[in-house]
Amino acid sequence: MSDPAPSVNPVNNPPPATVRTWREALRLYLQPASLRMLALGFAAGLPLLLVLGTLSFRLREAGIDRSTIGYLSWVGLAYGVKWMWAPLVDRLPIPWLTRQLGRRRSWLLVSQLVIALGLVGMALNDPSQLLGPLVACALAVAIASATQDIALDAYRIESAEVNAQAALAASYQTGYRLAMIWAGAGVLWVAAWAQGDQATGYSQAAWQAAYLVMALSMLPGMWVVLASPEPVPAPFAPARNLAEWLKGAVVEPFADFWLRYRWQAVLLLALIAVYRISDVVMGIMANPFYVDMGFTKSEVASVTKVYGVIMTLVGAFVGGLLAARMGVMRVLMLGALLSALTNLLFVWLSGVGHDVQALVWVISADNLASGIASAAFIAYLSSLTNISYSATQYALLSSMMLLLPKFIAGFSGEFVDAHGYASFFTATAWLGVPVLLLVALASRVHAHAPEHGSLPSSR
Repeated sequence: MSDPAPSVNPVNNPPPATVRTWREALRLYLQPASLRMLALGFAAGLPLLLVLGTLSFRLREAGIDRSTIGYLSWVGLAYGVKWMWAPLVDRLPIPWLTRQLGRRRSWLLVSQLVIALGLVGMALNDPSQLLGPLVACALAVAIASATQDIALDAYRIESAEVNAQAALAASYQTGYRLAMIWAGAGVLWVAAWAQGDQATGYSQAAWQAAYLVMALSMLPGMWVVLASPEPVPAPFAPARNLAEWLKGAVVEPFADFWLRYRWQAVLLLALIAVYRISDVVMGIMANPFYVDMGFTKSEVASVTKVYGVIMTLVGAFVGGLLAARMGVMRVLMLGALLSALTNLLFVWLSGVGHDVQALVWVISADNLASGIASAAFIAYLSSLTNISYSATQYALLSSMMLLLPKFIAGFSGEFVDAHGYASFFTATAWLGVPVLLLVALASRVHAHAPEHGSLPSSR
């Protein structure tokens, strides 16, 4: 993992379009940059469920009421507003550490350390006795995790040429999803093992052991950061005063995006804001749906948190492979179509009821579609960023894809209460129709990307 990481500007110096053979496309996954993204993707995916899904399970078992658990889910909004401090991660050096590791790796290492310490704090605090300290630790983990995402997205974009970004995105998604298996099903297995024969009811000692194991699981990511090369940084003139620094770190990244795409930026931002809306809105009610259908915890853990994640990995691999072979926009359209259509399978499942085999088929299709869409979408976002402002611009774009869907998803419970699960899942499928239209329009912008990319930067 010590090879030099080339820095290629995908916006100002786009490489000529190439069509890869299937062997060449597959070889991308064996490159050192792809293997690094596999490990770093694991470090990025680990904290998410530990402050959201897994934490809600632990809190409910500890006797915390559902309304409180619902409010605490807003801890995850840190991922949706990370663009607010992305300029700091993009430009602000960390004393001493940045000189030793470089701009990207120093921020990665610090954020990973805070995540590990926050998980230790979550392990040691008992929510059944006092909830506040555990929530504070969870918030610290979420903010540090969002910061890690900012630095890691910039590291990925700067580490390889545009034509390799889809493979890096797929490798990242693979590591991310493996971490979600470990933080979703794995943490439950560790807690059950630590609890022993009395595997029911709340045990602070069992959850403490599980979260300490999760904290130790951040160590491989730290090692990869220390062993990996720092990408060649994009040059920028040193600021002479605070106003000039703010202009370069905050104003110029956003102005650059508008200057390059002009009025078409509205179209691109609209697509980004709604691309994953079908998945995100539906996903909020997925776990309550499984419970209401009579599926047990072990069935849900095995099918959705293990097998389902494996199917998402397959989808991410297929999506990255197809994008390298066919182009990002075609796969982006395919992913949007499949994401909407697979929601209709949950309508069918709501009529079937408690049937594990039916659940396996539905999860297979839904997670495969999700993986394809995710790999293509990450590659698409990467193609829109200027490498001179990669951390800030990517953080803004990736944050936008969560805010509107999460806001709408907040009303999903009321919709289900009023209209039932079948109508809800049908409505989430219809949410995908505007996405297809926006992808078709954005394809025209993408086809002229070199022309816009050749525009001078605002710097």
